[in-house]
This record gives sequence, C-alpha cells and structure tokens, in this order.
Amino acid sequence: MKNIRSAISAICLLALVTPGITSCKVEDPFLEREVAPVLVDIVGAPFGAPIASEPTVTYAATATKLTLSARLLELDKTNILDHTKGIDSIPVPNITIKITLRSGTSLGEVTSNSEGLVTIDKTWAELGIAAPKAGSISRISWTGNHKGIAFTRYSQVAAN
Repeated sequence: MKNIRSAISAICLLALVTPGITSCKVEDPFLEREVAPVLVDIVGAPFGAPIASEPTVTYAATATKLTLSARLLELDKTNILDHTKGIDSIPVPNITIKITLRSGTSLGEVTSNSEGLVTIDKTWAELGIAAPKAGSISRISWTGNHKGIAFTRYSQVAAN
C-alpha cells in the first residue's frame, strides 16, 4: 500500500511540474514589442547610457543654453560571427526626430545630419523648469521612424 501511495504521489507531482516544463512561450497580449531599427545614443550621458533605460545628461543650473544631442546609429550585423570584424555602427542620416517633453509639450523637430547627429538648443524654461536648481529633472522623448518602424528613446536632463 505504501508503494502505491508513493507512486500516486510521484505521478501527481509530475503532473503538477510537467506543464511548467513543457509550456510554450506566451507573448504579452498588452505590449507589442519590436526591435528598434536604430540605436539612439544620447550625447553627453555617462558611459553605458546607450543600453541604460533612461540616460541622464547634466547641465549647470545657471546655464542659459542647453544643447540636447543624440546620435542615430544602425547596427550592421553582417559580420556578427566573425570576431575580427563584429557588429558595425553606421550613422543614419536624414531621419526626422520629434523631441518632446513627456508631458506632451513639443520641443521641436530636427533631422539627422550625415553623421547621424541631431541637435537642438533649449533653455531651462523651455524644458519646463522655470527656476532650475541642483536636482531639477526634465524628462524627454526622442521619437522617429526608420524603415517603417516607429521608435522612441527616453532620456533626462538634470541640473547640477
């Protein structure tokens, strides 16, 4: 009788564990995910910012002009398996980027130059901070479209 109970317990345990092992990957029904067609590298952010979730660029609270810049790069993965060449970053020219505050206020539209660089000059007031002091933060969105795929990159501007 003990052997039968042990066998039944083992079968029940296996039945509970098996669905987790054999289940298929289920996509999130609420989020459509697509790989961004370009890498938006925020100029002036600390090292590692291209992969960071929200790179932050700091400016002096007394600065009268803030230059917001980003570099747009397309990743050429042709030689990904050749360790002597690897992945290449190619600047992407002529992409229109809409720069906005997260509140929805438009800061303007700029087009990337031949080096894939977009730049716009703003003041603290235009970034929604009337009297900047150390620790003031403005959250920014960089939105564009490349090869029919829309993308958005978030960043922050902070006063020090």
